[in-house]
Amino acid sequence: MGRYTLFGRYGWGSVLSEAQLDWYGLAFDFVDTGDLFEDAKAREKLARLNPLAQVPVLILPDGQVMTESAAITLHLADAAASHELVPEPDDPARVLFLRWLIFIVANIYPTFTYADVPGRFVPGEKAAKDFRANVDDYQKKLWSIVEAEARTPWFLGERFSALDIYLAIMTRWRPNRPWFEENAPKLMAAADRCSELAKLKPVLLRNYPPET
Repeated sequence: MGRYTLFGRYGWGSVLSEAQLDWYGLAFDFVDTGDLFEDAKAREKLARLNPLAQVPVLILPDGQVMTESAAITLHLADAAASHELVPEPDDPARVLFLRWLIFIVANIYPTFTYADVPGRFVPGEKAAKDFRANVDDYQKKLWSIVEAEARTPWFLGERFSALDIYLAIMTRWRPNRPWFEENAPKLMAAADRCSELAKLKPVLLRNYPPET
């Protein structure tokens, strides 16, 4: 089938794609981009593949370039000829899966883009700080919407999917696990359950090693 190349950074958004490559057993090489916030040369280099200089960037075995984690999620399911993580077209869960996959990627993920380093978008230290606080509050509102729609034991109910992998990873980001435990218990439960799956433990340890 050939090898993939994943450009990313441990702990960053590329782990969403890295986890799925691991899950399907697809061979890939990982290229650490460096700190794209702090290193102008790293941004310039990645921009040759993705003009936004964001991860993940996935090079397919035939040399084509893919970006956008939701697109990669759908593509990898096709490439692996598997419906383990993406419900097949005639599965009733498909509609909910697509709705919430795109909701998370189109609405929640950009809150990190804008608030991780708010000074890129809002000049002035105080304005940037206030902007970050406002975006973080909005992010919590978005997660509350997702929590209200979540089922158990997985996000889609009995049907495990890539959405649960997203939760296992994204609950490790702002507003962080204590907030989810208190305010989004269904999301947190699915995230914890997913984190215990043998197929995912190695990639989670690579990206989020235990504190020593």
